Amino acid sequence: MPITVDITKAKAITKDRLRAERKPLLEEQDILFMKAQEAGTSTSAIVTEKQRLRDITNQVDSMTTVDELKGASV
Repeated sequence: MPITVDITKAKAITKDRLRAERKPLLEEQDILFMKAQEAGTSTSAIVTEKQRLRDITNQVDSMTTVDELKGASV
């Protein structure tokens, strides 16, 4: 009997993995954001990167194969 993969569950697992990978990166951006605010410098690049990290799980929705899911990265 061949092994089948529930793509819906695989997507959920991939999203959880990506969330775990991005957590320290978001925390780092938060620190940079606070430092930039304190120094009065521009935060636009930091805000852009934080949004990119937040949106990272959206890429999973359009994936249709296990190989695509395995290749998803932050």
